[in-house]
This record gives sequence, C-alpha cells and structure tokens, in this order.
Amino acid sequence: MKKTLVMKFGGAAVATPQHFAKIADIILFRLKEYSRIAVVVSAMGDTTDQLISLAKQVNQEPPRREYDMLVSVGERISISLLAMALAAKGHRAVSFTGSQSGIITCSNHSDARIIEVRPHRLRPVLDASSVAIVAGFQGVSREGEITTLGRGGSDTSAVALAISLGADKVEFFKDVPGIFLVDPKENPSAPLLPRLSYEEALKIIRCGAKVLQARSVELACKNRMPLHVLSFQDFGLEKQLGTIIAIDEKGPSEPVYEM
Repeated sequence: MKKTLVMKFGGAAVATPQHFAKIADIILFRLKEYSRIAVVVSAMGDTTDQLISLAKQVNQEPPRREYDMLVSVGERISISLLAMALAAKGHRAVSFTGSQSGIITCSNHSDARIIEVRPHRLRPVLDASSVAIVAGFQGVSREGEITTLGRGGSDTSAVALAISLGADKVEFFKDVPGIFLVDPKENPSAPLLPRLSYEEALKIIRCGAKVLQARSVELACKNRMPLHVLSFQDFGLEKQLGTIIAIDEKGPSEPVYEM
C-alpha cells in the first residue's frame, strides 16, 4: 500500500504570502518519502479573528448559519494560495473546501462535530501523485449547510482526514518545536517532551497548553492515529525532533469519528 501522510499547517505557518513558498518546499521534501500527501491548512494569521470582528460590527449576535458562511472563507484563501505556490514550483496540487473533501458534520453551527468523512474526490488526486489541499475547520451537514468546528478545529479536520485515508500519521507544523511539560514562554528551561501517550498529551492540553485541540487528540486516540508536532520555522534543521503522540497498539477496524 502506498505511504500516505497528512500534514497540517496552522495560522502562524501561513501568516504571510511568503510563507506559502516555504510550506511548498516542506511538502516537496516529504514527497520524497510519501507518495500520497494531503495537506490541511488554517486561515492566514488573524484572518478568522478579523472576520469575526467584521461580523460583530454588523450584528453583535450574528445568526450562526451566516457566521459559518463568513468565517469559513479564511481557509479557502489559504488552500488556493498553497495550490498556487506548489504550482509555481512545478508540482500539481488541487484545493478542496471541507464540504468538497467529504467532511460530514452534525448541524450544530460554529461548534460542529464530524460524523464521517467521505474523501471520494481526494483519492483520485492522491493516486495521481498530486497534492490534495483541504480547508480545515469546516465541513458540511447532512442538510447541505456549511459548518465550522470551533477554535482549533483544523487540527481535528486533519486527524479525521488521516483516518479516512488510512494515513501513516499526521504531522502538525506549529510555531513551537513540540510539546513542553510547561509553557516555555513562562519557563524557558521547560523540557521538550519527545514522546507522549494520548492520555499524557491530553492532560497537558487540558492544563492550558494550546498546541493542539483536545478533540483532535481524543479522535486520534480512538483510532490509534500517530501524531507528530513539529516546528514550522525549524523544519529541516538536523536536530529537530518535535513531539510524537502515539501508542503501539492496533486501532479499531472501522473509523470512529463522532465524539
């Protein structure tokens, strides 16, 4: 079976137009090892906050449906720009919204839960050695409405997509080199944790660490999907290790999405 990787780039990694060229280089480097790569991206920098602010200027209590229609725009900008960046380097990529990717959710606007993933449109792209670029943080309800997954929802998008594609693991590119025992901004001598179980990672996240959305780790735990947190800025450095979250145990025979 072809090796499959899901890569997730957060808002800090796509903060400026110039960042997309570096992301493209990272993807091309990974293509030396993985023949099928799907990439999940967040909105650029503070784009989501700006869209929320814009909504509040029009209506302090915006209808949830319209709120989702608005804030889901940010990721669509990122996926198209990344596809363009890869094309500029001579590699074909195809961008997909959450709904086009087959991410099916409940109908709870602004805090939806993933019910299932049907990546029918992604598989032919991946099998043709093109990169599939997916908008994180969003999906579509069974009623056909655009939904969003709440803060940090792109992390959960990446894990759910990896499960549906039978990926080997998910790599998260963050503005930190991994997960630390305590916040390194408060304690610069805090040790980097090279390997954690899902339970250990969840404990640290629930104590205030914002490196991953807790729901994404819970979903990975249910399906025994390995996660790897890496630094976007330090990628390619010889000593970069990051933090691996995994357990040496076979996962369930059928995907488990709903939380």
